[in-house]
Amino acid sequence: MEETVPLFLEILLILGGGIVAGTLFKRIGLGTVLGYLFAGIVLGPVFRVVESGQSEILHIGELGVVFLLFIIGLELKPSRLWALRRQIFGLGLAQVVLTGAALSLALSFLPLGWRAATVIGFGFALSSTAFALQLLEEAGELNTRFGKTSFSVLLFQDLAIVPLLAALPLLAPGGSEGTGIDVREVAMSFAALGALVLSGRYLLNPLFRILANAGAREVMIAAALFVVLASALLMALAGFSMAMGAFIAGVLLAESNYRHELEANIDPFRGLLLGLFFIAVGLSLDINVIAANWWIILLAAPALLLIKAAILFPLCLLFGESRQTALRTALILPQGGEFAFVLFSAASSAAIFDGQIGSLLVSVVTLSMALTPLADYLGRRLSGEDAELEELEEDFAGAGADILMIGFSRFGQMAAQVLLSSGHDMTIIDSSAERIKSAGRFGFRIYFGSGLRRDVLLAAGVRQAKVVLVCTNKPEVTNGIVDLIRSEFPETRLYVRSYDRNHSLTLRERGVTFELRETLESALRFGGETLRELGLEPSRIAEIVDDVRQRDAERLALQQARGAGVGGSVLAPSRVTPEPLSRPQRGDGTERQPRGAPPRYLREAISSSGETAAPPS
Repeated sequence: MEETVPLFLEILLILGGGIVAGTLFKRIGLGTVLGYLFAGIVLGPVFRVVESGQSEILHIGELGVVFLLFIIGLELKPSRLWALRRQIFGLGLAQVVLTGAALSLALSFLPLGWRAATVIGFGFALSSTAFALQLLEEAGELNTRFGKTSFSVLLFQDLAIVPLLAALPLLAPGGSEGTGIDVREVAMSFAALGALVLSGRYLLNPLFRILANAGAREVMIAAALFVVLASALLMALAGFSMAMGAFIAGVLLAESNYRHELEANIDPFRGLLLGLFFIAVGLSLDINVIAANWWIILLAAPALLLIKAAILFPLCLLFGESRQTALRTALILPQGGEFAFVLFSAASSAAIFDGQIGSLLVSVVTLSMALTPLADYLGRRLSGEDAELEELEEDFAGAGADILMIGFSRFGQMAAQVLLSSGHDMTIIDSSAERIKSAGRFGFRIYFGSGLRRDVLLAAGVRQAKVVLVCTNKPEVTNGIVDLIRSEFPETRLYVRSYDRNHSLTLRERGVTFELRETLESALRFGGETLRELGLEPSRIAEIVDDVRQRDAERLALQQARGAGVGGSVLAPSRVTPEPLSRPQRGDGTERQPRGAPPRYLREAISSSGETAAPPS
């Protein structure tokens, strides 16, 4: 038992450090990834409170990358993956080859030898899948155009690690002689890949159907972990990367009925292990190498970022991406990657370069990772405020129903529950990528799109919709959507969420079919329940609530009639001042005097004399 105490203490320190640093860095806007790296550096090289098992922790943490690629695969149907083939095998291939060649050429001028320069150059050409995808996921940008482009490049880089590792024996000293391609190993690799594809297509769905019918949640969780790890292990044994195996398994299950259940089961493990991976990277740094070569690291890491970004930006433009997409992609993928650790470690074992150079290279890669959030922030600022709306991918396959809802925030979500419970089908569009992702987990047919665009409304099926519900948050956005639909599709019946009384009057001026203030019915219900607690009969409560609702509607209609064509317009209507429907009263039933008003006897005297009261002093 005493031997296990230090191990448990180190685990507690790692977890505690990750919690504190992750929370702190998230609060100050630098992201949890950089916080985990910082925690690892503090616990390891700086204070040396965790000094054993860094490599084992790193290997366990790499499972976080595996789980992350599985979840990404779950969100990419094979048809959509095929649609990205140009970015994957075009842009991704060009990035690896050109960046690797440029860096190898630059490093060949150093006293490293061409073999070491080639390995280091192509190792630096690989970006961090875990780091970049974590940043994209935290920002809710995986569904953006630049998110898809970045993912395509990262996916090809994961594939590229296989031939790069296979080339190490050729580059090792004396390894160019007697080394050839083993046809049997190549055949076994592709056989394993085929077996994984066939198993995913014909075995996984029946397996999860049986487990779901059994009703044991812990068994479903175990099955999800088994599928991910078995797929990853099969690909690793076949010579591919574990991340690739998990990604393929995810893609094969992307159209499964159990996709959302699998994602919910895997996600906690993914987050924990991915954080452990970044902590382990920080723990593995050699502080002595950093201290002796700090100036090289400080120069090399920014140079790596600049060279990779300078190559990737024009490549994205060459492959048809917009300037915003190219800039964001170039500034989120300039860092070194976790597969560089694997490549450099294998190269050191093959005597291509020594262990000190390996530690130096790991430090450069780590510092480049630490600088990535700053580069990504710079990309956001330079790409402009409207980049997200321009880049978000719009896929309206299968859209079109009797009901079209625009805006899926809290109000829209509750309204949708009523409509879906009645059996009606509906199409929902929203301009928040993160909200779309969250809603999609529960099976809602929700699409990205702005209701302020005519082409989006047409693609979402506005012409065949019997009613359009506008449930957006901001009054100015709601008004713009209503104006567009009234102008382009005048026969459409519009049911609109209103922000307040003045917004309701504005919407009535625009001729909507129905409008409702977002807090009206909930406030009436709240007041009624309070009366119930005070002992009133349900029939009396219903009578009071109906009376207040009716008087409010009558006053709104009167205010609408007074304001029509007088003192305002549709664009700038005259505002009304809220007034109570019932005046507050005293305990004896007399009306309570408003604050700041003259005494009641004085007001009565003034009223009888016909004079106007002076304002209170």
